[in-house]
Amino acid sequence: MIGGIGAIQFKTAVDGAESASPNLLQGGVGTQASESVGSSFAEVLSQAATKTVNTLQGAEQMSIQALKGDADTRQVVDAVLSAQQALQTTIAIRDKVVSAYLEISRMSI
Repeated sequence: MIGGIGAIQFKTAVDGAESASPNLLQGGVGTQASESVGSSFAEVLSQAATKTVNTLQGAEQMSIQALKGDADTRQVVDAVLSAQQALQTTIAIRDKVVSAYLEISRMSI
């Protein structure tokens, strides 16, 4: 079974990044970040990770139902393709976040 990955671990990573550089956006003109904006971003990413995990678990359950004879092939294919698309989207978002972090870390202060 696919474990509960993503939401909790991602929230921990976001909290760690915030605590590592809390004053990252201070110092520039008009670059004050509000707490609600940071919370909203973390919540959106957490919800996306949770939704992806649920989609993957649903596809896995559909595959198990097909093995038992309770689901037809069309349902399994739809569930697996949906899970594949969700996973590819999540990987693309992760790559963009890592790329942005690396770009910011290379900036001179």
